[in-house]
Amino acid sequence: MSPTDLPSETPSDATPPRKRKKRVALWTLVSFATIVVLAGVVAFIYIAGLVNTFDSKTAKLPSAFPAESQRPAVTKVGDKAAVNILLVGSDSRGAGVDTAEAGQASDQRADSLMLFHVPADRKNAYLISVMRDTWVPIPGHGEAKINAALAFGGVPLLVQTVESLLHQRIDHVAFIDFEGFKGLTDAIGGVDVDVPVAFTSSGYGKEGFHYPKGTMHMDGTTALAFVRERYAFSDGDYQRVRDQRIFLRSLMGKLAKPEVLANPGTLSSVVNEISPFITVDSALTGQKAGELALDLKDIRPSGTVMFTLPTLGTGWSSDGQSIVNLDAAKAKGLADAMKSGKMADFVAANNLKNGN
Repeated sequence: MSPTDLPSETPSDATPPRKRKKRVALWTLVSFATIVVLAGVVAFIYIAGLVNTFDSKTAKLPSAFPAESQRPAVTKVGDKAAVNILLVGSDSRGAGVDTAEAGQASDQRADSLMLFHVPADRKNAYLISVMRDTWVPIPGHGEAKINAALAFGGVPLLVQTVESLLHQRIDHVAFIDFEGFKGLTDAIGGVDVDVPVAFTSSGYGKEGFHYPKGTMHMDGTTALAFVRERYAFSDGDYQRVRDQRIFLRSLMGKLAKPEVLANPGTLSSVVNEISPFITVDSALTGQKAGELALDLKDIRPSGTVMFTLPTLGTGWSSDGQSIVNLDAAKAKGLADAMKSGKMADFVAANNLKNGN
């Protein structure tokens, strides 16, 4: 047999490379799948860690809401319901706060009061400041300053007072100690705030510190003094609530930036810093907070309209208290707009797009 008659070795030599290529392709797919699975596990562990931090470090309100028979119905459009979160700012977590949060009468007052309202259509969000000295009907107690509701009947009565005033069902309640602003602001590297009115701080750890008009970078201590100042202004609390809203808008803008929102270390630090200074109703768990955030993800800071519940200026009560007079007609208009889902019309009609 001549060499040319011998069987060719080419087919058998070519077979192993094809098998190796198949093996390489297979292991590439397996490796990729493993990476994907591991990434999912890591993400789950990370999110679970954030939830655990929130749940373990926040305090819970044992009783936050009034009796069901005393509450308004849920405002819905189709299968979607409006979301309402009552935000209460306080200066310290003293015994009075604990008593009020337990649903009992105390000497505690709400230093700052805001309602975060998201209509059922989820197109915009509204942050409504309520002046703490606003003279309103408090169920079972006649008329008084709205922050006195805590003193008369704790958190449930405060919730009932706001619900009765605006005819909106409050879904969640969060008490936020202003001290938490310090750690939160520092955790994200400070915030650039557009100071609308120049002033010199009268206290709060920054006595004599000057805030010039214009953009100013604030660390935690500077921000805390900024949101708490009222004595430096001729209109007192009016400017303070404006400044609080300005700071919150700047804070929201910074938190929404990719370098913060998509940074696991920074986000963990934010949750870790702010959680010990928050008290929430028992239903507002870390998981629920995450679900709410996901539901509201399309609303940007620029889509949040901030204004103060309309008032008629300051005055005096019959018993000699300095009060803020509610604009009852506009308050009713606001309540009707919230109920009918026509907040944009109310804001436009009252020129509130940029606040008041």
